[in-house]
Amino acid sequence: MAGHSKWAQIKRKKWAMDAKKGKLFTKLIREIITSARLGGGDPENNPRLRQAIISAKAINMPKENIERAIKKGTGELESAYYEEALYEGYGPGGVAILISVITDNKNRTVSELRRLFNKYGGDLAEAGSVSWLFQKRGSIIFNKDNIDEEHLMEVALEAGAEDIREEETAYEVITKPEDLDLIKEAFDKAGLKYNLAELSMIPQSTLRIEEEKKAEQILRLVEVLEDHDDVQKVYANFDIPEEIIERVSQTYEGARY
Repeated sequence: MAGHSKWAQIKRKKWAMDAKKGKLFTKLIREIITSARLGGGDPENNPRLRQAIISAKAINMPKENIERAIKKGTGELESAYYEEALYEGYGPGGVAILISVITDNKNRTVSELRRLFNKYGGDLAEAGSVSWLFQKRGSIIFNKDNIDEEHLMEVALEAGAEDIREEETAYEVITKPEDLDLIKEAFDKAGLKYNLAELSMIPQSTLRIEEEKKAEQILRLVEVLEDHDDVQKVYANFDIPEEIIERVSQTYEGARY
């Protein structure tokens, strides 16, 4: 989506604050536990677990915390039983929103998500209402300031990337889900530094939002949803010009909603 890279940078700042407060640790521990339960405790044979461990190490999670979470997932240590769920809704202006959660109590989670949607001008919707608008893909984001476009395109295409999208301040490389690790390795070997690499739900169509007040409402809703303890990822199909995101983002500096 237009503005996606800028919003990703804002989220990275928030993640840094979350890591200091332990919130991101909690989310990643749940992801490690769930990944190990579903795919086994060996990261070499479990790509999802491998990515979770990489993310945990990136925020300096202690090795013993990671190992303990893996053992909880494989059943070697006692743990709460976490379930995955995907919830769908509409934000202000009809923006489509997907929320990926890992929770030990679905009834509590859905009740709290419904409350947040209602409070911030949206509606929690029925399953299937908006999920058809999204495709699961790998997303790798580069800042334009420190990247050579021709080199990036050459490496991406040779590695098998599906698409390269240019935004105002960034390039976004789109991959098939199963190719994300392979293409990341190609960029690493080529010395191309990316800002963000993750599996994402990419919208097939977007909704243009140019009214600043409406944009602020949407970003505020996304912010509070992401801040919920049970929520792992939030995806939306908004298309907000980067200059509006830049102005609105100032309200997030040092603030929590």
